[in-house]
Amino acid sequence: MDLAGSFVPPTIEWFALSPYIALVAGVLVLLLGSLTPQWPHGWYGLVSATSAGSAGVLAILQFANLADETPRTLVRGTLAHDRFGLLAFIAICIAVVFTSMTTVDAASGRVSATSTSSRNQSDSLEHYALLLTAALGAAIMVTANDLVVSFLGIETLSLSLYVLAASDRRRTASQEAGLKYFILGGFASAFLLYGIALVYGTTGQTSMTGIANILASEVSVPRNDAMLLAGVALLLVGFGFKVSLVPFHSWTPDVYQGSPTHVTGFMASLGKVAAVVALVRLFVVAFPTRADDWRPVVFGLAVLTLVVGSVLAIVQSDVKRMLAYSSISHAGFMLVGLEAAGHVGSSSADNGVSSALVYVVLYSVLALGSFAAVSVVSQKNPSVSAPNNGESSTSLDSFNGVAKTNPVFALGFTVLLLAQAGVPLTSGFVAKFGVIRAAVSTESYVLAVVAMVSAVIAAYLYLRIMVSMWLSEPTAGGTLPITPRVMSVSSRVTLGLAVTLTLVLGILPTWLLDVSDSLTSLAR
Repeated sequence: MDLAGSFVPPTIEWFALSPYIALVAGVLVLLLGSLTPQWPHGWYGLVSATSAGSAGVLAILQFANLADETPRTLVRGTLAHDRFGLLAFIAICIAVVFTSMTTVDAASGRVSATSTSSRNQSDSLEHYALLLTAALGAAIMVTANDLVVSFLGIETLSLSLYVLAASDRRRTASQEAGLKYFILGGFASAFLLYGIALVYGTTGQTSMTGIANILASEVSVPRNDAMLLAGVALLLVGFGFKVSLVPFHSWTPDVYQGSPTHVTGFMASLGKVAAVVALVRLFVVAFPTRADDWRPVVFGLAVLTLVVGSVLAIVQSDVKRMLAYSSISHAGFMLVGLEAAGHVGSSSADNGVSSALVYVVLYSVLALGSFAAVSVVSQKNPSVSAPNNGESSTSLDSFNGVAKTNPVFALGFTVLLLAQAGVPLTSGFVAKFGVIRAAVSTESYVLAVVAMVSAVIAAYLYLRIMVSMWLSEPTAGGTLPITPRVMSVSSRVTLGLAVTLTLVLGILPTWLLDVSDSLTSLAR
């Protein structure tokens, strides 16, 4: 048999794949840069931001084109081409651009001796290449229509984040964070791979569309789904680790606190977008016929995540740990949307799909801005106890009196904190209202009440930080004033854009709400 003659290559839609190609091009440019003398300071970050920005623009063009086109799959059904995935792709590109800017700021050496000593590490070519490879893995995750392709995207993203978490070699906390993330991430990957194997063994398919078709056509009496349900459970465990769902959240506070602050913001935004969108796509596309089996588990995980994340956040004394537990609580809100989407047959189930995506995209902007603000404070407040080893202070006391030296900075950070609390006229309110409305419309009243109570509890966390900035006096010893003069241009731009998007989408959410109606048509 002539195998070469019978092989039919897949049709490649190059323009549809152009956002991925733009990210790969950026990685190749940085790879070529490794063969040349070191570039001037900031050029690596410019390549990274330009590559991600170009990919984002291409994704926006295709997002607009899909208003008149039917969602479809690419490369023999392995990648989905729909607005659901493209909006997440755009958020991923924004995360890379913002992080590239804050990384250049962290390595600029203009704020303190601590940051000067970190220039060779933070401004290295490898650092920006890892940002792009992480973005490429995340982009594959949010559009993958095949379990194997999704796993490849997860591993590409995860390996990049492991190295980024441990990238500050002067700090033992950073190395410890990378090691913890790597070990626990390896266990999560094993759960995912075993779950994929069981699902494949049951259905004979790795394509999400193929799995859905097989399950929809099979009627077993009596029903015998033990292997399939075990596979689904293992997949949920693996993704639960990536999303930071309770009880799979134990890595999050330590890794967030130990990683360089700009890397923490990157993980909290890009990592959350990739994991949540991939999780929603998997269960909505591949397992809608088994929704009655997985929805109660999602309900329980959502309640645990909301309560534990909110309660533990308010007892922390380090701002990065506070925001880490806050991100866990936000993951619970995102899971509320998935639980609503699990009410297959309900006319409001689609609201759960769109609300979960809108929530994670809006949260990614808040996380980027919030951790950028924390990065500014930590760079200006080196730890008194360890001034020469690169440690920086992110304790709550470091924020005391910030508003007295830079009220504009404090006001911007306050807006981001209020948005995370869900205060009206901010994007956070739009996000929380969307998922709670989806829960109520599908009659998940208990989950809606738990979500609202958790939001009230978590508000105390953000209030503590605001009180420190506006009402507390600066801590004696080692605290430097954060004046507008010492804030870099990249810090101002990043915070300014984050605050602007937060307010604009909160005050004028009409466009976002109109777009959300088109996010429920997933390529199958």
